This record gives sequence, C-alpha cells and structure tokens, in this order.
Amino acid sequence: MNKKFVEFTSDMKDTHTILIPNMLPIHFKLVKRILENYGYKAELLETEGAHIAETGLKYVHNDTCYPAILVIGQMMDALLSGKYDLNKTALMLFQTGGGCRASNYVSLMRKALVNAGMEQIPVIPLSFAGIEKHSGFDFSVGMIVRMACGILYGDFMMSLANQVRTYEINKGDVAALCDKWTEKLVGEMADSGISFGRMKKNYAAIIRDFAAIPRENKKAVKVGVVGEIYVKFSPLGNNNLEKFLVSEGAEVVLPGLVDFFNYCFYNGIMDYKLYGHNFKGYLFNKAAFEFLCALQADQIKAIKKEGTFRPMTPFKHTLELTKGYIGHGTKMGEGWLLSAEMLELADSGVMNIVCTQPFGCLPNHICGKGMMKPIKESIPEANIVAIDYDAGASAVNQENRLKLMLSSARAALEEKEDA
Repeated sequence: MNKKFVEFTSDMKDTHTILIPNMLPIHFKLVKRILENYGYKAELLETEGAHIAETGLKYVHNDTCYPAILVIGQMMDALLSGKYDLNKTALMLFQTGGGCRASNYVSLMRKALVNAGMEQIPVIPLSFAGIEKHSGFDFSVGMIVRMACGILYGDFMMSLANQVRTYEINKGDVAALCDKWTEKLVGEMADSGISFGRMKKNYAAIIRDFAAIPRENKKAVKVGVVGEIYVKFSPLGNNNLEKFLVSEGAEVVLPGLVDFFNYCFYNGIMDYKLYGHNFKGYLFNKAAFEFLCALQADQIKAIKKEGTFRPMTPFKHTLELTKGYIGHGTKMGEGWLLSAEMLELADSGVMNIVCTQPFGCLPNHICGKGMMKPIKESIPEANIVAIDYDAGASAVNQENRLKLMLSSARAALEEKEDA
C-alpha cells in the first residue's frame, strides 16, 4: 500500500514500544495503563529541563508554537538517548485537528525523524477526528469509552488532589493516593468493563480517601490556571507552574480536561446552528455533549453529597457565563473556552488567575489577553496575570510576575478576613 507515512502495523503491536509525551500526569498515567490493557507496550515520557526545548529547536523552526517544540524535543531527546531500539519504537501524538499551528504536530514530528535519519519510526496520531488509520492500532469503541472514563476519573482526582496538596501534612500522600487509585481503576476496567453505577461508588470511595489525608488547618490563596491546553496542564510546558504555586503556599484550581472535550463537541453543535454544517455530525456532537455533561453531573453530585470539597462547575453554566463577552463561533485554539474558564473561576470565587500562553499564539492573545480588560471592568476584584512561555523566556521573570500577583492576592485575602 502506497502511503505518505510509516504505518504502525499489527506485527508492531508485539514488538514496538510506544512513547507518549506527558501533559496531564494523572490523566496520562491512566491512558498509558489503558493502552497496556489492550496489549500495547507504552511508556510515558516525563523528562524535563532546558535541553528539551534546545533539542526541539534543532528539529523544529522557532516560529512553530512552543508546545510543538517541547513535544517534538521530548520525543527526539528520548530517541537520541540510546535507551530505545529505533527499529522497535513508535511515537504517539494527541491531535484535535483544529485550525492552529498545533495541528501540524504529526507532520513536523515526521520531518524531524527524517532529518535525524529515523524515518522508519511510525507516528500514530490519537485523534477523535480520524486523521489517519493504522492497521496495528485499533482505536475501538471500547478503548474510546475507557479513555473517556479515564479522563473523567483523571479530572476527579486532579480536582481533589489540588484541594488537598497545599495542606497535606505528610508530603507525598496525595501523589501516593493518586497512584493507588490509578492502578485500581485501570485494573477494574480491564477485569469487569465499564459500569456507570460502579463509577459512582468509586467516586464516593475516592472522596473518602482524599478526605482522610491529614491536612493543616490554614487559609491559602486560591489561584486558577487557564490558557492553551498543553501549556496550561503540562509541567514541562509551564516550568512546573503548579509546583511553584504550591511551594508559595497557594492552592491551585485547574479546569478539567472534560471541559475541553465538551468545548469541542459544542463547537460541532454550533457549526450546524451557525453554518448549517453536517446534520449527522450535529446529532453526534449533541449526544456526546449531553453524555459528558451527565457524567460530569454524577461527579458534582458525589462531591456535594460528601461535603468536604468544592465541586467542579457544570459545563452548561460555564457556557452561560460567556454571554455579553464572547460569541461561541470564536473557536480557533481554545477560543471562547479560554474566556469562559476565566469567567467561571471568578464566578466560583477564584479571583486570582494565571493565563498561560505560548508566545505568538494568536487565539490565546485574543481570547486570553484580549479578554482580560473587559473581564476586569465587569469584575474589578479579578487579579489576572498573563504569562508567556517560549524557548527564550526566562523562568526567573515568570516567577517574579507570579510573586507579584500572589502578593496582591494575599493582601486582598487579608483585607477580606479583616472586613
């Protein structure tokens, strides 16, 4: 078969190790374990350091978006390390197929492999948009459902972990509990399949375990993080922003990954409403959107019932908050979701917000930086700082700007307590 790319064939399933770039540590550990349950050999890359960006810049033009430079740099760094048999290694990249530079990840990765003399290495795009078909990778309905459940569980644990990590007395309790539940949940999905009734029971048990972690009784500034999806979530992409904020005594508030998928499905609904695109696609996107909203509602109900933690905001409410600010046809990159997440954080009482942006990312500069002024005008208490990330950015300058924001946040918290 004449193809423009090296196919991951069925024979490779038994012989090749698939390298996966890390973005969300909790979520991607679940994804990795789900792949292993389907018979694939997978390894999550968690390497860090300035050399990753330097390696990326050797193979990717510096005008390319920063996340692409990092992801490709991390992949090439692993392949050049000598740790892997280059004839028995494959790469997996996650792609939305949207209209921004990030949708060139796969072609840029393949170009880098050719330039390095490694063109025999297959690159598998994992995408709901069906970018390519590889005979050795069966992205079946069962795998999609399990990965969707993995993302839901990941959001759930991430939300609870962030509400405990800043206060944990025994450092490492949160990380250990996340690892314990990852193994339990993946094993359960492999042994007995998916049961939404069981998921509800697991939510209750997970909440009990996190609530049992010994915590300090102290006040902490809450800081929300929004922005481009990779830089927002990835420790490599944001210079360990979450770790830095926790070290400064702040509680980090991160919107869930399910919200991004809901954003994508809702965009499919709006494509039909605004432009009359594809009625069948509209029906699929509407069904998927309602399904994920219903599953998210189960999580919210479980958290409210137990009472210890703050639940996530229903996505339909987040949608409503954008009225008067930005239209739902603004959908390049993170589009209207970026503005919506800032509004949702402020609406839930989290007034301190870090807007993370790859330098030169046009959608983020419009829907992030561009929306800061109207949001601050209508919500004067909002304390929003935009931080640019790229290969030449200084981590010291980034941290100094964050410290100024935290100083203002602490002063506001003290004033509120005095009042």
